[in-house]
Amino acid sequence: MALLEIEQLNISFGGIRALQGVDLKLEPEEILTVIGPNGSGKTTLFNCISGVYQPDDGQVRFEGESLLGLSPDFVAKRGIARTFQNLRLFLHMSVLDNLLLGRHIQFKKNPLHAFFRLRREELRHRRIVEEIIEFLDLQAWRQTRISDCPYGIQKRCEIGRALAMEPRLLLLDEPIAGLTSEEKDETAYHITEIRGRYKTAILLVEHDLKIASRLADRMVAFELGQIIAQGTAEEVQRSPAVIQAYLGDE
Repeated sequence: MALLEIEQLNISFGGIRALQGVDLKLEPEEILTVIGPNGSGKTTLFNCISGVYQPDDGQVRFEGESLLGLSPDFVAKRGIARTFQNLRLFLHMSVLDNLLLGRHIQFKKNPLHAFFRLRREELRHRRIVEEIIEFLDLQAWRQTRISDCPYGIQKRCEIGRALAMEPRLLLLDEPIAGLTSEEKDETAYHITEIRGRYKTAILLVEHDLKIASRLADRMVAFELGQIIAQGTAEEVQRSPAVIQAYLGDE
C-alpha cells in the first residue's frame, strides 16, 4: 500500500483552477521531487495535503485513511510535517526552543507528573531535540535567537523543527531556495540522510533541477495545476511538455 495516495484532486480559487485532476502516489521512504514553473500548483498541492486548503473534490489518503476535512494540527498528528517557502519560525526564540516546539504534538499530559514536578517527559523530548541538533550540525547555534542566525541556519532549523514531530511523511517546500552553493550541498546531504536515519518519506518541491534530480527517486512536473510528466528525473527532464513549460516554444 502506498503511503500517500492522491486521486483526481481539484481546487479552484475564483476562476483559477489551481489543481486539475491530480493523481499521485508516494511510497514509504521514497523521495519524490516536484518541479514546475512559479504558479504551477506545487505549493497548493502541499496545502491540500497538510489541511491548509480543502479541495473542491478528489481524495487524499495517508496510510489508507482520508485526510479530507482534517485541520492542519490533526494532519500533523497523523504523521505529516512540513516546511514553508517563507520561514515560519519564532524569531525571538532560540534554535533549541524552536525545535522543542516541534515536540508539542508528542507531549503526554500527566497531572501526577506535574504535581510532583517530575521531569521525565521533558527530558525525553529534550534528548530527542538535542539529537536532531547534532544531526543537523546546529550545536553552535542551539542557544542563539533565530533572528540572529544566518539564513541558511534558519532554513536548517525549520527542517529540524519538522523532524522533531517524528513524521512518517516530510513535506519540504523549496528547502534550498536562497542558499549558497555550499549550503545547498549540505542541505541536500541532510535530506538524503533524513530518509536513511528516520525512515521518512519525503515530498520535495524544488526549482533547482540539479539538486532535485540528485535527490529524486522519482520526479513529477506540474504546469497550470496539472501533472505533465512523471518518472525518473532523466525521463521528466527529457519530456517535450516539460521542456516547453520551462523554455517555451522553439
